[in-house]
Amino acid sequence: MNPEPESPPPAPETERPRGAQLRALKARAQRLEPVLKIGKAGLSPAFLAALDEALAQHELVKVKFAEFKAQKKTLAPELAARTGSHLVQRVGNVAVLYRPRPDTTD
Repeated sequence: MNPEPESPPPAPETERPRGAQLRALKARAQRLEPVLKIGKAGLSPAFLAALDEALAQHELVKVKFAEFKAQKKTLAPELAARTGSHLVQRVGNVAVLYRPRPDTTD
C-alpha cells in the first residue's frame, strides 16, 4: 500500500522583504507621517480594520504608539501577524508595516 505523499506546508502569502528591498522600504518610510495611532482601545477590531484598509491603499504604513508604549516590542509583530503584513522597522514609538498589493494581472 503506497502512502499518499505529504502535501507541502502552505507558502506564506509574500516573502519577507530583504536586502535592497528592505532598505528601499525604510527610505520610503522616513518621509511618511503616521497614518494611525494606537490609543486606549488598543488593537480593537475597528483599529485592525482601519489598518487593513490603510495597507490595502498604501502598502507601506506608519503606526504610532500613543498608548501601550511599554508593550510596543510585542504589539508591533502582533500587528504584522494579524494584518498579514511585514514589520519593516520599529523606531521609538513608531512601527512601519508593509503588505504588497496583490498582483491583479491576469
